[in-house]
Amino acid sequence: MPPTLLHVFPSFAVGGSQARFAVVANRLGDRFRHIVVSMDGREDCRERLDSGLDIAFEKLALRPRDTLGNWRRFRAFLSRVRPHRLVTHNWGSIECAMANWPRLAGHVHIEDGFGPEEANRQLPRRVLTRRYVLARSTVVLPSRTLFALAKDVWRLSPSVLRYVPNGVDCARFGASGIEPYAWAGEGPVIGTVAALRPEKNLIRLLDAFRIVRAQTPCRLLIAGDGPERPHLEAHAAALGLGADIRFAGHIRETEKIYAALSVLALSSDTEQMPTAVLEAMAAGLPVVSTDVGDVTAMVATENRALVVPRDASALAEGLLRLVINPDAASQIGSANRIKACRDYGEDRMVATYEALYGGAA
Repeated sequence: MPPTLLHVFPSFAVGGSQARFAVVANRLGDRFRHIVVSMDGREDCRERLDSGLDIAFEKLALRPRDTLGNWRRFRAFLSRVRPHRLVTHNWGSIECAMANWPRLAGHVHIEDGFGPEEANRQLPRRVLTRRYVLARSTVVLPSRTLFALAKDVWRLSPSVLRYVPNGVDCARFGASGIEPYAWAGEGPVIGTVAALRPEKNLIRLLDAFRIVRAQTPCRLLIAGDGPERPHLEAHAAALGLGADIRFAGHIRETEKIYAALSVLALSSDTEQMPTAVLEAMAAGLPVVSTDVGDVTAMVATENRALVVPRDASALAEGLLRLVINPDAASQIGSANRIKACRDYGEDRMVATYEALYGGAA
């Protein structure tokens, strides 16, 4: 029987860490059995998992702000299942990492980044918790920025840290003949693919788009869904953006979105190694992004001047440079694709996770 992996997510709604898990699990096929616990009960990302996987979803009635109760409930479940490896994701699952002490299973903790409460500073209580709870775990970090933080601020030993950059399927996003997302209208399309959450700061993107649109015809396509959508739609209406903006909602085949774009915009307050940037690079697009996480290092040298301060005017300036100069945009996009395929291939990421999952407990 293949080894059992127990994965704990604060939520299994569609997001970067959940989508990456789906890619890895699908690629690894029958080499592992999987049990998934979604702490908030959401399981939207199940749609991305192949039907032939040996995977079960468990509901454990974990409750917000019930640390001791959650520890007991999860410890009992962990004792019963006894997986080869416990895999926790981000701060929201730290209680389940705590429940593995004294050690019942080999532990891998994957930290992808932070919510708005840690966008600008690390919270001391969380720093100390990570320092002690994760000291004997394997801690996976997809960005150099996070790796340095885990070493220098959390003070985890470099021996437990693993830098594993996210990977992208260049064949999928760079394929010829992709049918673009259908949206008839005038002017080039600026777009983003994101969960509509506060830390993505899509208000900043709407404000930047209003500045650009005032100078040249263009449109804005926002793919994704989430709790911020009503607020964003109201703000777009207040800015008078009208038919030049579209909220496309959740689109599984994101390659169709990128095929419709002239430029990808990222307006986040906090990111580490954003999947949307990798996918856009693989699709041959230029990127205008706030200066967050590893974005400057991710993009091609030609694109780095378009990584800007977290300001709507700076974002607008970068977008305008590309919208009015499609030849430059195309050249930057081509350089991004070369870098994505050379440095961030999906095969390398999958092989690394296979080794982490299957190693000695």
